Amino acid sequence: MDPVVRNPYDESVVCELRSNHAEREALLDGLHAAQRAWREVPLAERLSAIEGALGLFEAEREAIARDVTRQMGKPLSEALGEVDTCLFRARHMLRLAPEALADEALESLPGRGAGLIERRIRHAPLGVILNLVAWNYPLLLPINLVIPALAAGNAVALKHSDITPLCGELFERAFGGIGPGGLLKALVLSHEETAEWICDPRVDAVAFTGSVEGGRAVQRAARERFIEVGLELGGKDPAYVAEDADLEFAVPNVVEGALYNSGQSCCAVERVYVHASRYEEFLTRAQEAAAGWRCGDPQAEGSQLGPLARKSALDTLEGQVREAVAQGARLVCGGERSEGRFFPPTILAECPQGCSAMQEESFGPLIPVLAVADDAEALARMNDSRYGLTASVWTESAARADWFAERLEAGTVFQNRCDYLDPGLPWTGWKESGRGVTLSRYGFQHVTRRQGIHLRR
Repeated sequence: MDPVVRNPYDESVVCELRSNHAEREALLDGLHAAQRAWREVPLAERLSAIEGALGLFEAEREAIARDVTRQMGKPLSEALGEVDTCLFRARHMLRLAPEALADEALESLPGRGAGLIERRIRHAPLGVILNLVAWNYPLLLPINLVIPALAAGNAVALKHSDITPLCGELFERAFGGIGPGGLLKALVLSHEETAEWICDPRVDAVAFTGSVEGGRAVQRAARERFIEVGLELGGKDPAYVAEDADLEFAVPNVVEGALYNSGQSCCAVERVYVHASRYEEFLTRAQEAAAGWRCGDPQAEGSQLGPLARKSALDTLEGQVREAVAQGARLVCGGERSEGRFFPPTILAECPQGCSAMQEESFGPLIPVLAVADDAEALARMNDSRYGLTASVWTESAARADWFAERLEAGTVFQNRCDYLDPGLPWTGWKESGRGVTLSRYGFQHVTRRQGIHLRR
């Protein structure tokens, strides 16, 4: 863990990190006590307190966005959009909470004499949840868990990425003071210290967002414990442009799905399959669309691609391009880093299915493209991955979209859309993209346990 957080655009110092692992006893005891009091607060009062805490995001919208940009390089326009989406998503989950957390009544049965057996299912809070959050969407990723967790009566220990620690502090300022005691604490921890937190018996569940290797490390740390472990991991999300696709609409949307946030999204479009009859037109249009994306100072108006948050990502992207070209791919545009941490929009045509650009997460503005003969080949190529987060099908045919939806091995399937989280739908990964659910009413099941109530009257 580097103790200094630097702006990825100009390398200026944003802040310095100080581990609070030494305060674990006090932090965990405080969260435990706060949670036990919070779970007794009526649900309506909990929801009202959480709604009140969201006011901080509105009052400090611009300052929050600028902090996001300074820490991880997201263009300011996108950072402002993330603040707005954070509020929208939080309030959607609050609206779902009363129904999602209500007891489920079952049919009564005959009891003693004239009495009845009352049966219901209760959704009980887990306790203290350790939330391990990645840096690429530093507001949206924690809000996915924090809102349902607090609504359900839990407390949260939030360990944010060491790239974006100011966002952890923001969440503590917003939510830490609601209810009886500190319900959310921001943590700064090394990997080793995080493992110790996972092993602490006062931690009742762990939710992790990050890489597959990071998810394995979390599982290893929790292997001796019988606790809930939610894992939202990587993706190598495919898009298929079918023969009947509206290219005027599809191409700019697919390109945006690959380039938004400089491609640093688990659900970004990371590989594209195009019906052979539309392949050349797609490539021409995609090159034109990619050329319109402007790299530059992420604080400046008009910048669409900021610097990559991690220097190591530049090596990964250049390595994937070199390997693909060596195996027969054609470099259409981009392919090499520019000044600082910038990597230009890059398109690879005729990209072999087995190369790392088609199989391993790129997490950058790289668009590998391959022609396919028909829908059957497209399906086989799309499912040929160890990941299964999202997949998109670009077609005017509802029947084709339904056919793919029933056969694609992905947690979310889109028609004529991509790179989007609908808070009304469960966000979940298949295969090595993880397990567990956030968002939708099912996201509340991830932060509660079922309790059967059987009362003979």
